[in-house]
Amino acid sequence: MVTFGCAAVADVEPQALGFTYWFESPPDGKPRAVTIRFTGRRVGEKRKPRRDDTFTVLETVERVLPASGRIAITGRFTTVAPGEWHVSAIPMSPKRPAGRTGSSTPSLVSLPKASTTGPTRFAPVVRIRAPGAHLGAWPAFVGLGVLAALMAQALLAAHLDLSVGTTLGISLIASLVGLVGAKLYYAAQQGPRALMKSSALVSTGMCIQGFVIGAIGAAVVGALVAGIPVGSLLDATAPSLLFGMTIGRFGCFFGGCCAGRPTASRWGLWSSDRRVGMRRIPTQLIESAGAFVLGLVAFLVVWNATGYQAGTVFVGTIAAYTLGRQVLFPLRDLPRNTAHGRAVAIAASTLVLLTALLVGVFA
Repeated sequence: MVTFGCAAVADVEPQALGFTYWFESPPDGKPRAVTIRFTGRRVGEKRKPRRDDTFTVLETVERVLPASGRIAITGRFTTVAPGEWHVSAIPMSPKRPAGRTGSSTPSLVSLPKASTTGPTRFAPVVRIRAPGAHLGAWPAFVGLGVLAALMAQALLAAHLDLSVGTTLGISLIASLVGLVGAKLYYAAQQGPRALMKSSALVSTGMCIQGFVIGAIGAAVVGALVAGIPVGSLLDATAPSLLFGMTIGRFGCFFGGCCAGRPTASRWGLWSSDRRVGMRRIPTQLIESAGAFVLGLVAFLVVWNATGYQAGTVFVGTIAAYTLGRQVLFPLRDLPRNTAHGRAVAIAASTLVLLTALLVGVFA
């Protein structure tokens, strides 16, 4: 059962039920789907059972790779009556096409049934807690990343003869605007209805693209109001932003978001998308390493280069980072939203990067 150690909010409404079934992937055969049926009934009630005293939930791992190790699938039931529940997990046999009597892959009937008993818990925590998804990891690493970014930006601002206090004030305000942008961008990806909901700003999802757009826009406006050179401020911001992402992506890895595709490779790492924990391509850590290298290069250019066109470092750095993200997208366990969006983004970011390099070299 999904539990957590904070007794202060354990019984706070709303309540939800979370449960995890563990199994081992088969040693050989072909990739296939595995479906687990969770059934629950509330215990300890002496009255006649009502509709909300039982439930049935089907959870499916769409692609189980042979020899990929242990797998954990977590189900949740949110419209549940608070209290103690007994939950059973029953593996379901796959449906065979009509006329087919056998299969070359091991049968899922060998997976054992299981049951356990436990209480409901605070729903916002149950929705994000799972094996491999650690509560508080994302805000902790992102907060540390913001602190590192502000320190790097202050160092570069002093080197470029910018007012450190004014620069940090603009960045703090820009970060708050970026936070709103990240939530709105995430809601927009879910569709127009999600964007129009009043809960869009308090949803758990956020998107880095929305943060960059909102924060950079606010930083430009702040620089104009404060009388700081916009190009120099953005050049000091670019490596700082990437250093923050370097640390923040660890929060994504340990917090269970932006997960990579399943893999049986020895280079894969066991992680979770908050629903299925398995060996995956560590796309968050790969992106973190890329952001660090790119941020270090940008930092050294701003620190050592002279006579370049202010703002080109920022433009080139953001274009290079965008290009790297597009290259990594096929390794992430996310459906593609558009047919040609990735190709257009790669072409556009490559063109912008080359233009920034040419301007920087000739300047």
